[in-house]
Amino acid sequence: GNTAGPATMSMDEDARWLEWVTKQFESIAGEDKEIDIDEFKTALKVKESFFAERFFALFDSDGSSSISLDELLKALDLLIHGSETDKLKFLFQVYDVDGSGSIDPDELRTVLKSCLRESAISLPEEKLDDLTLALFESADKDNSGAITFEELKAELETFPEVMENLTISAANWLKPPEQEEKKHHAPRYLTRAYWHNNSRKLLFLCLYACLSLLLFISAMLQHRQGGLWYMVAKGCGQCLNFNCTFVMVLMLRRCFTWLRATWVVRVLPLDQNILLHQIVGYAILCYTLVHTTAHVINFVQLSESSGFSLWEYLLTTRPGIGWVKGTASVTGVLLQVFICLMVLCSSTFVRRSGHFEVFYWSHLSYVWVWSLLMVHCANFWKWFVVPGLVFLLEKIVGIAVSRMGGLYVVEVNLLPSKVTHLVIKRPQFFHFKPGDYVYINIPMIAKYEWHPFTISSAPEQSDSLWLHIRSMGQWTNRLYENFRQPENQTVSPKRLATSLRNRRQLMKVSAKFGENHRFCNIKCYVDGPYGTPTRQIFASEHAVLIGAGIGITPFASILQSIMERYRRRKQNCPNCNYSWCENIKDSDMKLRKVDFIWINRDQKSFEWFVSLLTKLEMDQADEEPEGRFLEMHMYMTSALSKNDMKAIGLQMALDLLAKKEKRDSITGLRTRTQPGRPEWGKVFQKVSEEKKGKVHVFYCGSPALAKVIKAQCEHFGFKFYKENF
Repeated sequence: GNTAGPATMSMDEDARWLEWVTKQFESIAGEDKEIDIDEFKTALKVKESFFAERFFALFDSDGSSSISLDELLKALDLLIHGSETDKLKFLFQVYDVDGSGSIDPDELRTVLKSCLRESAISLPEEKLDDLTLALFESADKDNSGAITFEELKAELETFPEVMENLTISAANWLKPPEQEEKKHHAPRYLTRAYWHNNSRKLLFLCLYACLSLLLFISAMLQHRQGGLWYMVAKGCGQCLNFNCTFVMVLMLRRCFTWLRATWVVRVLPLDQNILLHQIVGYAILCYTLVHTTAHVINFVQLSESSGFSLWEYLLTTRPGIGWVKGTASVTGVLLQVFICLMVLCSSTFVRRSGHFEVFYWSHLSYVWVWSLLMVHCANFWKWFVVPGLVFLLEKIVGIAVSRMGGLYVVEVNLLPSKVTHLVIKRPQFFHFKPGDYVYINIPMIAKYEWHPFTISSAPEQSDSLWLHIRSMGQWTNRLYENFRQPENQTVSPKRLATSLRNRRQLMKVSAKFGENHRFCNIKCYVDGPYGTPTRQIFASEHAVLIGAGIGITPFASILQSIMERYRRRKQNCPNCNYSWCENIKDSDMKLRKVDFIWINRDQKSFEWFVSLLTKLEMDQADEEPEGRFLEMHMYMTSALSKNDMKAIGLQMALDLLAKKEKRDSITGLRTRTQPGRPEWGKVFQKVSEEKKGKVHVFYCGSPALAKVIKAQCEHFGFKFYKENF
């Protein structure tokens, strides 16, 4: 946003703005009450010195090589309160480097080059020439070889939305902090939309809470002869019997994948099993702390009246409490330690900070926890026996499936921003749905570690499986580095044997294909596939897929699969090449419209899937009765938005060249890459206006953005699904 035009800025706002700018000026100008070029650059936070120098020269009206408060206020007043023509004059002067009163092609090229650098876009020199010429030829109406002010004004007026908002967004330090209007919103959790969107989860949590309460009260009443603290301990103990079993039931992935295909998916919140697993995990921690505290208080009271001290009660088997040789206290202390460690090591902070291994190995101590629980509590086995057998069966099936198909990584591509693209030979019996994920183990990287990744190829691709793996933690970094430098494997004396084995494996890397692409033959094991919320996609009528960064992987698979089904509907005229699409609704695909939104920080990241997206664009029919079936929207957040003075020329040139070449200069797609971040309100407004049926939004990416999008979905009444891997 920006400060509105002269009409809307009231007197007190003016005064506030003046005071703010004066304060900012004093903090930048320092002792001499003047701003020099270096101070100016720092204040503007400008990457590229060209713009800072141009703005500085124009602000410095008396040419003294420094800006006084007066000069600054004059210039800013013009930029904030000035008319469109005033703002345009300023912009024209920025572009007219030599001050000749007209802009020639070379000046324009210099400006555009700086625009590119400012937006962190790199293009080949020829492309820059094309951009310059596209903008120049369009603006230079009289073909005089120079652009006059009138011509620039006429050119800019073809972009009305830009004209209204022309600002220098880097001058944010000159905008007073917005004073938030305090609106009295009902908290999100009390809105109807929230309850509608989360009905299954909320109902489930209510049932869970009621059951816990019931177990707690019944256990307390059973042991009321032992005093209050004894009752509390027993109540928590009974809840722990249930929760320590239930926490495992929530991770029966195979059963859940199978249940997704049944009516159960409409009743139970299967998509939120990981969230519920975390909630139950925290509940276990709370119950154990209360349980332990209650027992300790109980032991303090007992030690006063019996012959044993508190330490003997807590750390020895002498008092004989417990059903297996008086071990209840000792096992209880051990359990408390294990459970605290498990919860600590599985916190988001540990998992996301690149230490996934800490989470992975500490979580395996569940085997000890269950063993100790059997010894600690006489009744636990009754709760555990059936789910425990199912869990064991799942593990055995998992090991059998993954070991049976000894698979091989047959091709590796190293992509920009440290993404490893693995191509795995697909076994015949491996059937999956788009959006599913697998656990992969590559003994050469780490013998015992299994990591979950989404399959990025479509089920219709019968010979291979694709995984795109972003380097985030130790394992993923090792994977990337391993393929980056296969020749110079250093041999250390201690690890000769393993090194030799690795080198033999790497010798199988037959043909080297340039630096970043090679064929190989590396053993791996795959456990899966496991279903995700995205399986719902074919049941929706209007799907909006939002991927942030590497969060595109599930959608790569889905988009290919959708287009494969779409292709079956597509009709071609035998006599000419004209194609159209029948709007048939088949049982396995109700989709009428797909919007795909991909948000990336930088230009390089688009290279991960650009060839796939190009192919999808080409697959679309020329003519469709109800508009395009698949619409793509690309956003690049490092690029400055159109209404920024430092980017407007570039964005106009990109628009013109995209129209002329029928493709975007940044990605090479037909879809034009938008600078900045999506305005979700506008995006969803447009979606709801299309009225193509029930809208389901599928998101994969950072949790922070998930919250924003989820809140918007609730506002518009769209159903929201989130992917985890």
